[in-house]
Amino acid sequence: MKSMLALIAVAITASSFGQTSSNSNKQSADDEQSLIQIEQELVNGLLAGDASAFDRYLTDTSTFTDPDGTVMDKSRIVSDIKSGDLKFQSSKPNDMKVQVYGDAAVATYGSTDKVSYKGKDISGRFRWTDVFVKRNGRWQIVAGQGTRISQQ
Repeated sequence: MKSMLALIAVAITASSFGQTSSNSNKQSADDEQSLIQIEQELVNGLLAGDASAFDRYLTDTSTFTDPDGTVMDKSRIVSDIKSGDLKFQSSKPNDMKVQVYGDAAVATYGSTDKVSYKGKDISGRFRWTDVFVKRNGRWQIVAGQGTRISQQ
């Protein structure tokens, strides 16, 4: 009888782990899709000159290091978009990968952008990394960084 109870306990425990793993895999896949959608909203905002997605998805303490090494905070990013100082004519994201680690995630991708800053053409190919945290059920960016891909 004890061995039968032990077998049932092992079966229930194994079944519970399987369900937890399955549920966490589904949640992770849902989170990945949400983060890809957020990245697309940010790109759409840049193309439209609309900073509202950046207001929504950047934390108040977000920092971004642009491809020339300048470190910016949320207010500067939002201001540059609203003022038209940062103007995207086109952006073609590619090779997006999202890795979710519980309430943290990292999104990486490349892009080919036609863009100017304060009238100066800064177009090119870039690699981007955004670090997200989930706070109160919402994904937000806490840090981002861009790197220019050299022309060879």
